[in-house]
Amino acid sequence: MSFQPLSSDFYGYENALTDQEKSLIVDLRAFLETEVRPIVNGLWADAEFVPRRIVEGLAGLGLFGQPWEETKKFENSAVFRGWVALEIARVDASVATLVGVQNGLVMGSIAIAGSPEQRAEWLPRLASGELLGAFGLTEPLSGSDSAQGLRTVATRDGDNWIINGEKRWIGNGAISDITIIWAKDSEDGQVKGFIVPTTTPGYTATKIEGKQSLRIVQNADIVLENVVVADSYRLQNGKSFRDTAAVLRLTRAEVAWAAVGNSIGAYDAAVAYADSRVQFGKTIGSHQLVQDLLAKSLGNITASIGMVTRVSAMLDEGTQRDEHASLAKFFTTARMRETVAWCREIFGGNGIVLDYDVIRFFADAEAIYSYEGTREMNTLIVGRAITGKAAFV
Repeated sequence: MSFQPLSSDFYGYENALTDQEKSLIVDLRAFLETEVRPIVNGLWADAEFVPRRIVEGLAGLGLFGQPWEETKKFENSAVFRGWVALEIARVDASVATLVGVQNGLVMGSIAIAGSPEQRAEWLPRLASGELLGAFGLTEPLSGSDSAQGLRTVATRDGDNWIINGEKRWIGNGAISDITIIWAKDSEDGQVKGFIVPTTTPGYTATKIEGKQSLRIVQNADIVLENVVVADSYRLQNGKSFRDTAAVLRLTRAEVAWAAVGNSIGAYDAAVAYADSRVQFGKTIGSHQLVQDLLAKSLGNITASIGMVTRVSAMLDEGTQRDEHASLAKFFTTARMRETVAWCREIFGGNGIVLDYDVIRFFADAEAIYSYEGTREMNTLIVGRAITGKAAFV
């Protein structure tokens, strides 16, 4: 199969990828179409995690560990990694979230805040899919104010640490083998990260039920009661929340890419439906109002691809700052919300059943819009850059 740019990539941005990067995109598309798309609506309806063969297949493609020297299959760019997130999300945003958590939040925490020894020990095991990870930052009473509001506490006890606290909305948390737990050091008040095997006594993860967005993602409430981990499991180069923020900066732009992919998933479904649904003696794609909705959707997608391409290029150049990733995240997710609503509208009543896919993209958009920084928090980060004044409180 040869590489073809997506029809929704109206300006052909994907053509700028290297031949090696395009080759992996071709393999990824084939895997998603044969292994994921046929089963994804059933998994979403039942709120079930993907079969293990999906995780193994994603790992076999080299999708876990792309950014890191110890695990990357070839030299690749942040722009390419963004396209991977987009390609997965246009089939299913939950699977894109699985990859984003494993590759960015979990492996990124170890790569950024871990020692060389920790990188060598943990990154290959995560990249191979042998271990699944989760990222434990958000708490029941602490979300946007995590920099100051963490209540989970780690107390040094000789060569060990004792961790007590709670976490909420932890993606992959109900099925993870390890979880990166961020906690305040009771002695110096600084946030530190810990690699916590989920079999550790005192660690309990409970799946959050009743979720109506990203239903395949196994979010969990986590309770830590006198959880003891050795100091060797503390991320050795993580000194404060600045290191946590560095991980979030790395992944926030990829969430923006996933938002564009989710928009494209809804758009592709709407284009196909408009070409097949007949009303008043002709396909609804022949009607002006339907074409208006499709054209506006494509405009949102095209503008968003341009933004995420540039913000990822800035990461490659070493010039990306927090406000750059935040602008991309809040802009693309807001455009996504518009786009999936316009696309669902094209289906009429058929747009609320899973048979036509679009309702899944519509519902999943709400979670993407909220996680990795709400629109409001990201606008304040950008606003601070504009005015030089922080307006967070």
